[in-house]
Amino acid sequence: MTPSELRQACLGLPGAQETCPFSEGLSVFKVEGKIFAITRLSGVPLQVSLKCEPELAEQLRVTHPAIRPGYHLNKRHWNTVTIDGSVPDEMVLSLVEDSYALVVDGLPKRVRARLTGEGR
Repeated sequence: MTPSELRQACLGLPGAQETCPFSEGLSVFKVEGKIFAITRLSGVPLQVSLKCEPELAEQLRVTHPAIRPGYHLNKRHWNTVTIDGSVPDEMVLSLVEDSYALVVDGLPKRVRARLTGEGR
């Protein structure tokens, strides 16, 4: 997965925006002002921090050496994934989508409905 593909995956989600509130070059992907992904797209190796259900987060860390507790984040709810080819791209995309979904699930019902198209 390339930095461009990671950016496209994040920005392809409904309502997603890219900001750099912490430092130049550190991309923070948000939906409705809530963070779901953090990455330095110019980083080598490419890494992305993603929100995750605590039980799944632990399981992923045991199963994949490239998945570690979130760097400078709540380690119970965040994982940092090193995109080095050892974690399949499809899994990385799924983890991005899961992170986004966790954030959206915590939003008010009317906002969730607008983002997910529910009630149409």
